Amino acid sequence: MTDSYSGDDYRYMAQALALAARGLYTTDPNPRVGCVIVSQQGMVVGEGWHQRAGEPHAELLALRAAGRKSEGATAYISLEPCCHQGQTPPCTDALLAAKLGRVVAACADPNPVAAGGIALLQKAGMPASLGLLADQARALNCGFFKRMRSGRPYVRLKMAMSLDGRTALNNASSRWITGTQARSDVHHWRARSSAIMTGIQTVLMDDPLLNSRYRPVDGSEPQIKQPTVVVLDSHLRTPPAAKLFNSQRPVWLFTTSNKKGEFPLNTEVIKVSGTAQGLNLEEVLQQLAAWAINEVLVEAGSTLAGNLLQAKLLD
Repeated sequence: MTDSYSGDDYRYMAQALALAARGLYTTDPNPRVGCVIVSQQGMVVGEGWHQRAGEPHAELLALRAAGRKSEGATAYISLEPCCHQGQTPPCTDALLAAKLGRVVAACADPNPVAAGGIALLQKAGMPASLGLLADQARALNCGFFKRMRSGRPYVRLKMAMSLDGRTALNNASSRWITGTQARSDVHHWRARSSAIMTGIQTVLMDDPLLNSRYRPVDGSEPQIKQPTVVVLDSHLRTPPAAKLFNSQRPVWLFTTSNKKGEFPLNTEVIKVSGTAQGLNLEEVLQQLAAWAINEVLVEAGSTLAGNLLQAKLLD
């Protein structure tokens, strides 16, 4: 369902996508969405972007900014407007009430509960279309789309190795292979991820914090939602004093063990089935998706990385 779009259409949708990207580190588990409202005279009269789950959607914020100027205007939205009552009212109701002249959405919502907004607007007599810069919009929310369509999160693997294929010295004395710029980049990927996954060997050998200390180039202070920490720990050997517990974010320990360890209050111990290689990785990812985890960053040793690669579970 696509229309013939003008150069201005592309420009304003690109602007909506740029607004959506401002929620890169904060909207989880909701998708990142931006909205631009342009008057019949070609003036931007309202902008908005979804900032946090439970707070107003991009469309409502843009309509508030536009006020009466939204009448007859075109709304450019980076994701199909929702048409269901969730934590916030349906955006389609607000768009119809504003008496817009046209709605252009980048792509359909993959969430079956929220999808169908464009069809509803069309049925109500409002010109509405899908398909403008759809690939870019889906890329911005790759984890949300993957979770909705496959029942698994989008999985990235961060791996550093030397030219001889090593990830550490044989005596385990090496701390970093990467340089300062690469480590800074990792904090960006941590910040936009729903969860960081590691293996028990990494926890025992490195005692990592696994938090994000990302700061944008412009020096601003984004209110980053720290990612959940996921440890794959078949025999439940994670030390209760491990550094990864030193924050209020959740820590989830996946195990095949029946042991009951004493861990901080923000810890969940989840039992899953096992395989010859260890934990059932497919089951782990399905469980993460069921708990609204969109994007997973794997920071682990060669064993877990290899198992995920062999199981074709890496995106």
